[in-house]
Amino acid sequence: MTSLLICGASTRAVADSAARAGFSVTALDAFADLDQHPAVRAMSVVTNGHATAAALARSAMSVDAEAVVYLSPFENHPRAIARIAAGRRLWGNAPDTLRAVRDPFTLARRLRSHSFAFPRSWNDWNDSYLVKPFRSGGGNRIRCWRGEPVPRTSYLQEQIEGTPGSIAFVAAGGDCVPVGFSRQLVGDPAFGAAGFRYCGNIVAPLDDSQFCRGRALFDAATTVARAVTSEFGLVGLNGIDFIARDAVPVLLEVNPRWSSSMELSERAFATTLFQAHAAACRSGTLPSFDLISGLQRSGAFGKAIVYARQHSRIFDSAAWLDDPDVRDVPRSGQRFRPGQPVCSVFATAPDSDSCYRALVARADWVYLQLEQTTSNRFIKMAR
Repeated sequence: MTSLLICGASTRAVADSAARAGFSVTALDAFADLDQHPAVRAMSVVTNGHATAAALARSAMSVDAEAVVYLSPFENHPRAIARIAAGRRLWGNAPDTLRAVRDPFTLARRLRSHSFAFPRSWNDWNDSYLVKPFRSGGGNRIRCWRGEPVPRTSYLQEQIEGTPGSIAFVAAGGDCVPVGFSRQLVGDPAFGAAGFRYCGNIVAPLDDSQFCRGRALFDAATTVARAVTSEFGLVGLNGIDFIARDAVPVLLEVNPRWSSSMELSERAFATTLFQAHAAACRSGTLPSFDLISGLQRSGAFGKAIVYARQHSRIFDSAAWLDDPDVRDVPRSGQRFRPGQPVCSVFATAPDSDSCYRALVARADWVYLQLEQTTSNRFIKMAR
């Protein structure tokens, strides 16, 4: 049994998939959630309220493992990846690959050579632009540009109107196989998010109303994924974020590691994606996975990240462990700042609209638990 170290801000979904695939897993992240797979050794590393790549890399040095897998935010820190991979097999894209594919200008130049749609990344006073950090993740710190000087740590990217989406795929040998296709939930106040912050995904059949001309969009997104794989030599599980305009995916960025939406594919298609990731990284083998058939057979599957709306805490989260549609369960007594993730919720429904409504209802239930425990705390103090 291969011993495996998984490092990232949140590891629960990946560690669960790897444990089910038969690996001996140590997970190093910011949370060490209560609902980690029972076979996973979960460790928490927090510095000033965050699990930074540097702090995770330092802690990883003391973990004995044969192979290592990185998650967000490591794609923005190639040097930290080199540190955690020292003396271990790296199952994922190499640091040099990350430097190329995460450079927005390199990505745009090489994709435009294939005539793909890509936002402009320079100053044009007649258009709307976003200020986007080079080290971006989850939509954090992205804002509308108002004509002010742009920090050296950021760049301008044209703001594209349309429906946000993503495609997930396994890559090896210059080719890839799609394993997920979904609409993204972004900046939705129903889940405590704002601005451009990522807060979930919905997987639905290609003829569902969440995308216009869904089959044509899927075909176009798959073509983009194959071109990116070939151009940059990607390996293992990867994702691409895009804005859908009619049936055209306007590529925003590449996430060259496990993405949050991949857990939905595992739920929707009863599969274990980590096994495909390991096979692609170890032997260059791609899975025989028919995503189109899977999407045609399924209804809608949704996942939402619930962020705290106010300073609050959960008094007792033990009962949450019995609910299969609440994951990333925090520890009893944990406190949350506004904007801090509380947990993830899931829903299944016949179509994307009803799935979204079910996700909102689940989020409302979570907020009710937080409000009740906060209120009870103040009542006890008053007594």
